[in-house]
Amino acid sequence: MEGYLNTSDTICAQATVHGSSAIAVIRVSGPDSIDVVSSIFKPYKGVTFSDTKSHNLRFGAIYKENELLDEVVVSLFRAPHSYTGEDSVEISCHGSIYIQQEIIFLLLSKGLRMARPGEFSQRAFLNGKMDLAQAEAVADLISSETLASHRIAIQQMKGGFSKELSVMRQSLLDIVSLMELELDFSEEDVEFADRSRLKELLEKVESHISGLIESFKLGNVIKNGVPVAIVGATNTGKSTLLNAILGEERAIVSEIHGTTRDFIEDVININGVAFRFIDTAGIRQTKEAIEIIGIERTFEKIKSASIVILLLDAERPDGFEESLIQLKSNIDPSFQKVVVLINKVDLNYSEKAIKEMMSSVKSEAGKLNLALYSLLPVSAKRMTHMDELKDILSNAQKNVSIGTDTTLVTNIRHYQALSDTMDALLRVNDGLDQSVPTDLLTQDIREALFHIGEIVGEINTEELLGNIFSKFCIGK
Repeated sequence: MEGYLNTSDTICAQATVHGSSAIAVIRVSGPDSIDVVSSIFKPYKGVTFSDTKSHNLRFGAIYKENELLDEVVVSLFRAPHSYTGEDSVEISCHGSIYIQQEIIFLLLSKGLRMARPGEFSQRAFLNGKMDLAQAEAVADLISSETLASHRIAIQQMKGGFSKELSVMRQSLLDIVSLMELELDFSEEDVEFADRSRLKELLEKVESHISGLIESFKLGNVIKNGVPVAIVGATNTGKSTLLNAILGEERAIVSEIHGTTRDFIEDVININGVAFRFIDTAGIRQTKEAIEIIGIERTFEKIKSASIVILLLDAERPDGFEESLIQLKSNIDPSFQKVVVLINKVDLNYSEKAIKEMMSSVKSEAGKLNLALYSLLPVSAKRMTHMDELKDILSNAQKNVSIGTDTTLVTNIRHYQALSDTMDALLRVNDGLDQSVPTDLLTQDIREALFHIGEIVGEINTEELLGNIFSKFCIGK
């Protein structure tokens, strides 16, 4: 990560997906970008490229050793009015892998270097075009796969989250400034900061931060997918169900008990929300060491799931009670929803028999005081009632549908910084109740300001920036 704060050189990288395509875009940014591109690109009409005005497109040719390489469209953005805040150029060429590589080789031969992952966004941050939270939202926007995750990323990229933090930070700065002024006049026993007003402000900021911290539960779900654990005894059809939901052979299906020794995860978009399905090892009494580990991991996955699908086998109704008892002891009904599926109903079961099985499940769940969000007979093998199952899951997460102005915390780094901020403010509150000296109170408020500043980049180190931007794709 050495040199990650260096912005004195000029960088280049392909901004579009690698591989053949109709067109490709190569991005250049830095002090020499215009001169270097001028040396390889010749516009067909008008002034030379170096004399082109900012935010103009020029059509012309790129030559390699006086031989035409490609006809291209080149966009020019002069500092500071560019994405990075530097002189920047974007070359739109034909999407041949050979053409893309040759243009990049030409740029490198002129003294440019390849951009590191996320370096264009990193320069935008360092040049004040966006704060750190907005820069991270760029990466989230690129990776968003659902309407909900797209909306959150857009809202954060526009600065909604940053504005909320800025208001809170300024309020705390105003207070701590007055308190530090008191320290300058400590011998005169003057109080500039009204303690009751400070208490009121702290409670308001704490309430706001608490709401942001709480929003991480939903924000993390939207970003990474609603975790859905598929559990049940061995050979009930869990892997077959996962394959039916995903529409592909993702998990190995076998009649042999204990085939799934570990969990398998995959994500699918249902009505604009990502669901992360987890096929777990079948639960049974066993002496097989590896299978025992898989079953232990099953219980871990149950605890982390927002929705738990318990799969029962219509051929083994005598096992319904035991499965329900095991589930009851491993879930938290305060935040987890339970969906029970009776599988293999395609095996010539009458409508009456199916109703009796469903009634039996409801009765056993009632005895255990186990609330069921839904109960549905299915055939994973024949993909019966899969659409109904998807509707059930979608309805179970209706609150995932958010507006364009909703602020949710989706980043674990932000969540940790907000938690640290809250801890510092709670110490201030306790200090006010116990009449702690002003200098100690200001120390805790300064710590809260530090952690808020970490989120937007007011406080940063090269190691922190390197860690964040290294997760971006190259060219962004």
